[in-house]
Amino acid sequence: EQVYNVIDSRYRSGKPLIVTTNLTLEELQNPEDTAHARIYDRLTEMCTPVRITGENFRKARAREKMEQLKTLLNRKESL
Repeated sequence: EQVYNVIDSRYRSGKPLIVTTNLTLEELQNPEDTAHARIYDRLTEMCTPVRITGENFRKARAREKMEQLKTLLNRKESL
């Protein structure tokens, strides 16, 4: 409800809105329930979708951290 209120407030005041999401355009156009339908409908009216492709930087960073941890643990075991 709070998300809708923020979006609706921007909509009613004619102010711009920039949104980032991991949802696909298809998911936005076919919401699972009425509450999401209201939000997604307003978003698709207000915003122009821009699809960004590429590796998820958070997953890449998590992999890097895991490798660093493995390296640290291997060093401790060899001491």
